[in-house]
Amino acid sequence: MANVVVVGSQWGDEGKGKIVDWLSERADVVVRFQGGHNAGHTLVIDGVSYKLSLLPSGVARPGKLSVIGNGVVVDPRAFVTEVTRIREQGVKISPDNLRIAENASLILSIHQELDELRENAASPSTRIGTTKRGIGPAYEDKVGRRAIRLVDLAHPETLNNRIERLLAHHNPLRRGLGHPEIAAETIREELMAVADFILPYMDVTWRLLDEKRKSGARILFEGAQGALLDNDHGTYPFVTGSNTMAGQAAAGSGMGPGALDYVLGITKAYTTRVGSGPFPTELFDEVGDFLGQRGKEFGTVTGRKRRCGWFDAVLVRQTVVASGINGIALTKLDVLDGLDEIKVCIGYEIDGRTLDYLPSNQEEQARVKPIYETMEGWKESTAGARSWAELPAQAIKYVRHIEELIGTPVAMLSTSPDRLDTILVRDPFQD
Repeated sequence: MANVVVVGSQWGDEGKGKIVDWLSERADVVVRFQGGHNAGHTLVIDGVSYKLSLLPSGVARPGKLSVIGNGVVVDPRAFVTEVTRIREQGVKISPDNLRIAENASLILSIHQELDELRENAASPSTRIGTTKRGIGPAYEDKVGRRAIRLVDLAHPETLNNRIERLLAHHNPLRRGLGHPEIAAETIREELMAVADFILPYMDVTWRLLDEKRKSGARILFEGAQGALLDNDHGTYPFVTGSNTMAGQAAAGSGMGPGALDYVLGITKAYTTRVGSGPFPTELFDEVGDFLGQRGKEFGTVTGRKRRCGWFDAVLVRQTVVASGINGIALTKLDVLDGLDEIKVCIGYEIDGRTLDYLPSNQEEQARVKPIYETMEGWKESTAGARSWAELPAQAIKYVRHIEELIGTPVAMLSTSPDRLDTILVRDPFQD
């Protein structure tokens, strides 16, 4: 059986929720492999909406095993809140259908406070646009080898040593930011308050996933954010704290690269971005407003308004290469209905030079100018189309041209938020 990795191919918010929901129905196991509760998506099942941030999408479907991998940073307080909220919607969540990697690093209140203090202290031009949920500081501690991990909660006799090591780094930072030091006992009490709730979900998940794979289970690896927010390959420093490319599915779950059979890149038919950072095709006119209103471009977790612009084939082509994307799920095609013309970015211009990639230098990223191709739009509606025959000829031409520009085929085409309004070209789980 094929195993599938789902990644966002832009700056996130590409409509992964619907596609992941569609795929999770076909999967046996759903794995989150990076990020934290700073990103989210909405699943709509039988008319009921489920807003998930930390939990894998499989939790909303009976008979599926969901796994939070070691690449995720887990806020145990947020975990308790989300599990409780989803249970109140009638979803059964227990250690029988949800497991968390024992070596997952934890997000603590001090991480969230530090995140907020730094962002508030920064000037408007240097703010990252973080969600202030402590994700970045938690990953810093992980790399700095001072993180508290889930397994540490099972060993309270040695937890104090872990806390002291952590505070030896954080208390000087807090003093420098004009914030009082925090006592070790405060951190211990915070952790012990949630330990009994979260520890039953702990498991050696790399071994569990290996067993599932060998038994023939279909595994869906579910990424958060988008490839352009990758800590290495994104628009640094305006990125997230983790690696969001498809390769992280292996490292963030404890499975080898050979377990990743097919990579599906979720790609919006135009481009959006939340927060600060470069955005070459951003629109500041009535077309940008049209895309935002028609596409309901507001964040699932934060509610922030998204910046909108034309489709950037240069950036998506980069993520196709860096993530090894085999096919894309093109979403929100219906948002473009009614436009007289549609533009597509095919390259950049800077200082008299033409580039077919986005440079890594932050200053150059801010100065590149998009080179556009203009295509004729279509007046007919694509909303709700479930076959190629229902699409206007010009819409098909637009989709085919995107395939040509980014160098990979469309595997799925979404024409509305309804999960049934999907044109399937190739089932990613197909062997």
